[in-house]
Amino acid sequence: MVLLAYYLLEALKWLIIVRALMSWFVSPYSDNGFARFIRRVTDPILRPLSEMLPPMGGMDVSPLLAFFAIYLFQQLLIRLA
Repeated sequence: MVLLAYYLLEALKWLIIVRALMSWFVSPYSDNGFARFIRRVTDPILRPLSEMLPPMGGMDVSPLLAFFAIYLFQQLLIRLA
């Protein structure tokens, strides 16, 4: 069970990376099915972080913070297993 949670969190980390890279190339309002899927999966994590963080020169650091938080949670899962 712990291993499954670990790998689901790993997949989520990769989706966050894809979303961050996608923000440079794909319009945030794109109707592309892949872009919608990525936004639907990552928005519940990234949106609250974006709202809590102050603006930092036009750069959104919420993906970096989410990635770090997921990494820490994965390390906690490994230690508890």
